[in-house]
Amino acid sequence: MYDKIKLPYSYDELEPYIDAETVNIHYNKHLQTYVNNLNKALDGYNEFVKGKTLDEILYNIEDIPQEIRQDIINHGGGVSNHNLYFSILSPKPAKSPKGKFLDEINKTFGSLEELKEKLTSAAIKQFGSGYGCLVKDKENRLIVMQVSNQNSPFSDKLIPILMIDVWEHAYYLKYKNLRQNYVENIWNIIDWSKVEEYYNK
Repeated sequence: MYDKIKLPYSYDELEPYIDAETVNIHYNKHLQTYVNNLNKALDGYNEFVKGKTLDEILYNIEDIPQEIRQDIINHGGGVSNHNLYFSILSPKPAKSPKGKFLDEINKTFGSLEELKEKLTSAAIKQFGSGYGCLVKDKENRLIVMQVSNQNSPFSDKLIPILMIDVWEHAYYLKYKNLRQNYVENIWNIIDWSKVEEYYNK
């Protein structure tokens, strides 16, 4: 059985940037539905996933039987993407990464601010539902990419370390159609120490 992460903050602690009602519905309704549908899809296929983390399953998605593969991409990606998204948000975030992660950011993008600008643009311009995402490849090089729907970068052999959810349910109650305002505000609660932890893993 796969599950959602335990939220490291209460529903109202991300205010004023994300409201309590959105966090509650996003976490307990939308994410829970992905969890339920993932476990339902895997019922009877335990031998293909036994002993594997969800991220390992998505990384080796070609090993999953064809008849349930798209369900695992959709619902498994939904669980993995959301778990990462919720885990990197914090009411008391580290405002900057350090060490070799910061060095890699500066080498690749020029500065932290330039990375944020590039990722903000990717998230705002993502057509339809999906994510703006920072990933690392096998050589620990950093790449900004757009992710459609609940596709997972793991299935492209890339490790996601920062995701900005731009499905409308992530922001619509507070921001309505103003996705740009939501994306620009989310930087106030992204915890760079957590993103750095994922980079160093």
